[in-house]
Amino acid sequence: MTLIKSISGIRGTIGGKVGENLTPLDVVKFSAAYGQWLSERHNGKRLKVVLGRDARVSGPMVSQLVAGTLQGLGIDVTDLGLATTPTVEMAVVNLKADGGIILTASHNPAQWNALKLLNEAGEFLSAADGQRLLDIIGKDEFTFVPYEKLGKMASYHNAGDDHIRQVLDLHLVDAGLISKSNFKVVVDCVNSVGGEILPKLLRELGVKEVIELYCEPNGLFPHNPEPLPENLSEISSLVRSQGADVGFVVDPDVDRLAIINEDGTMFGEEYTLVAVADYILSNKKGNTVSNLSSTLALRDVTLAKGGSYSPAAVGEVNVVAKMKETGAVIGGEGNGGVIYPELHYGRDALVGIALFLTHLAKTGKKCSELRKLYPEYIISKNKIELSEGTDTDKLLDNIKNKFTAEKINTEDGVKIEFENEWVHLRKSNTEPIVRIYSESRSKVRADELANDIIQIIKGYL
Repeated sequence: MTLIKSISGIRGTIGGKVGENLTPLDVVKFSAAYGQWLSERHNGKRLKVVLGRDARVSGPMVSQLVAGTLQGLGIDVTDLGLATTPTVEMAVVNLKADGGIILTASHNPAQWNALKLLNEAGEFLSAADGQRLLDIIGKDEFTFVPYEKLGKMASYHNAGDDHIRQVLDLHLVDAGLISKSNFKVVVDCVNSVGGEILPKLLRELGVKEVIELYCEPNGLFPHNPEPLPENLSEISSLVRSQGADVGFVVDPDVDRLAIINEDGTMFGEEYTLVAVADYILSNKKGNTVSNLSSTLALRDVTLAKGGSYSPAAVGEVNVVAKMKETGAVIGGEGNGGVIYPELHYGRDALVGIALFLTHLAKTGKKCSELRKLYPEYIISKNKIELSEGTDTDKLLDNIKNKFTAEKINTEDGVKIEFENEWVHLRKSNTEPIVRIYSESRSKVRADELANDIIQIIKGYL
């Protein structure tokens, strides 16, 4: 079964049976529920929704289904065509829309697609809003309009240019300095929407030479699209062989950013946010936020700059809420997701690239030298499969009770915090497993922490 409905949207593989995969009927039903929720939220006024998609082969088909359904509810649709997730988020505000939908399954393989849903601020729905939407689906609470009230369809093709301009206008982005640095940059856009916008962004930032790898937005992903080290051997070799200063890799919807050092080694997905935060905090005192499964290096950098660090539950909507609560000047997630509120409250690889290149230019250091400035931590990612019917909540309570002498965070699963290391346990909402993330100063120690917890869990089971 590869259809996942949650408060953040619907995701699945294309084709198959209704209710088991992402079929046209599932797309229509979910789109109708979103439109109905939006109408309730805005008291039945005439609405406008922005629609964008990544380059997946299924994108045009899904886009037509979504647009037609919204029009059937009397909602006007502005189609951006191919657009990154952060581009759509910003377009909702720029075009004064009431909501937005991004058609992307993010880092999932090409057979997947999904609907990501936005409110009028261009931000993902809250848990309460998402639950209301699921209730509407469960009760088929849809009311379509007569022919004379059908929504209108329009296109807007400048959203990407708007996005680039707003990044360039940020006072901490220095295109002039980047230009003087004569950077040579390799970029891997996995044949999705980054292939259109990132080379353009880099050239407008003043990058003298841009080497494009997999920048044709045809949706035919040449490798696993998740920007993890095991999937990045080709760009790593290219950065080294071409004598490039840095390599950038994004996922299909361009909200995650991985960086390759000039010697072909990995800067580290966790350290994308750390480096950008270091630059921001060097110019503006403030607070930071990342999720509970992200590296302690952000905490260390923040405290060293006189700021306060706060953890949030996993998920962009939770990180954004905590950022607003604490007045954070920078935040994000350890998967390469940078959220810079001066631009907008969403993970954005474009702003991450612009701020990182400015930082690199100002330090005058090589990429690998910059990386060595930050505290070294290693995260170990594991999981343990449970038998069907296992009481996962009780299991996590048992773990929590065993470590009462340590600092415990139960905001999202159970996180056990030691002085300079931690273990985070989270149950899956879609399969009988517990994910176990651990971090310490070395891989050996991080693995030891995870294995200790796994043995404790096996003892309970």
